[in-house]
Amino acid sequence: MAQSRKVRISNSTLNSYGTRVLTEGVDLTQYKKNPILLWMHTRAWTGRKDDILPLGVINNIQIEGDDITGELMFDNKDEFAKSIAQKWDDGILKMVSPNFDIIAVDESQELTLPGQTRATITKSKLIEVSVVDIGGNDDNIVLSKDGKELKLSEGGEGINLPLLNTNNKNDEKNMKAIALKLGLQETATEAEILAKVGILLGFQKTNENLTKERDDLKLSLDTMKREKDQLLLSAITDCVQGAIASRKILAEKKDHFIELGKKTGIESLKLTFDSMSSVTKPGEIIGGKGSSSVQLGAQDWKKLSDVPADKMAELRENDKPTYMKLYKAEYGVDCHI
Repeated sequence: MAQSRKVRISNSTLNSYGTRVLTEGVDLTQYKKNPILLWMHTRAWTGRKDDILPLGVINNIQIEGDDITGELMFDNKDEFAKSIAQKWDDGILKMVSPNFDIIAVDESQELTLPGQTRATITKSKLIEVSVVDIGGNDDNIVLSKDGKELKLSEGGEGINLPLLNTNNKNDEKNMKAIALKLGLQETATEAEILAKVGILLGFQKTNENLTKERDDLKLSLDTMKREKDQLLLSAITDCVQGAIASRKILAEKKDHFIELGKKTGIESLKLTFDSMSSVTKPGEIIGGKGSSSVQLGAQDWKKLSDVPADKMAELRENDKPTYMKLYKAEYGVDCHI
């Protein structure tokens, strides 16, 4: 059963040259006037008997979306063309390949596809189309300019399609990424990016200085706190030692009252000691030594006004009976304390 002879001649996809031919930029005017169909891009140059003549023409050439399409018509009066037509109809041959003459190229990133290595062909002219044995748009396309076939090797003859500067493309991508990271538009210039970097470096230096000042201040405050704590501990210890000396607390309670002073503060500790009376050991009372009552009561005092001023508080605190007796003798009324 014969196969359809409608073919896709080309589209804008990436081809084996590392480039692509934009369909919208292809000029079909001249080719439609002479829509020649060749075999493997071979023309009859030599004039010899074994030259391969054109296989036929392509009818109904048109652009459908991004595809350039047409219908193959083989020359059935030519034996070779008939054999190619038979193989096409039998499904053995299935592909065609266009030959474009390059008019203009564009190296801009906006037209570059992933994997593209050469400039995009934005304007071209279709010269001929060939039936090929193996291929497709990405493998068998032929590019030429002014009749010279394109050579991809740098040292080859013919017209060179420029390689894209991938380093520049990468640099542009990196610059865009950096700009966005800095909070700028991706279109920011190098000068704008450097200016923003300079500002951020200034912020960084300021932050480093502030951090150092903070750390120095913290160290200073820590030192002051330690000194203050040491002074407070010394004052609390002195206060406790004074309470021991005045016999308000026993020496074995020293640590307890120092810890109490740490928790409540020295002023509270002082108030606590002020509210306490001196401790008189039972032995002192029994033995009569060191007894304030005996010592104070043994004085030849007849009334309160006879008591020296520096002994008044001690008498009131440590020998209440004598104090009350002298008070009544002085004022004629009982003393209630």
